[in-house]
Amino acid sequence: MTYTITTTVALPWTEAVDRTRDALSAQGFGILTEINVRATFEAKLGAEAADAVGDYVILGACNPALASRAIAAEPEIGALLPCNVVVRRNKDADATTVEAIDPQTMVQLSDSPSVKEVADDAGRRLRTALAGLSETTA
Repeated sequence: MTYTITTTVALPWTEAVDRTRDALSAQGFGILTEINVRATFEAKLGAEAADAVGDYVILGACNPALASRAIAAEPEIGALLPCNVVVRRNKDADATTVEAIDPQTMVQLSDSPSVKEVADDAGRRLRTALAGLSETTA
C-alpha cells in the first residue's frame, strides 16, 4: 500500500507552498502546524544537511469537521492527526513535489466504519486539492 497522495508541479517552491495552502483551504483544511525541515536541519545539523534535504516544509492540515467525526468514533485516532502535507524541492529540481498522507492509512489501523467514512471523505478532499495544483500549471 502506498501511504501518500502525490503530485509534482512545475512551480517554484514558494509558489507551490502558497498554492498548496490555498488548495487545502478550499477543501476545508486549515494549517495547524508548519515545520520548516530545511531550517531545522540547518540549525541543528548544519548547512550541508539543509542543502541535502532542499526546500522542505511539512504542513499539519486539519479539517475540523472531519477530525471531530474521527475522534468521536475512535479517540485514539487523534494520534494520527493532523493530516501531514509535504511540499519539497531539491536544489537542482525543475519541479516541486507535494504529497499528503493518504487517510486510508487510518483505515488500516482501525476497524471502525465511521473512521473509514471520514478517511474516504478526507482522501477525496486531499486528492481534489492536489489535483487542482496540477491543473494550475497546465
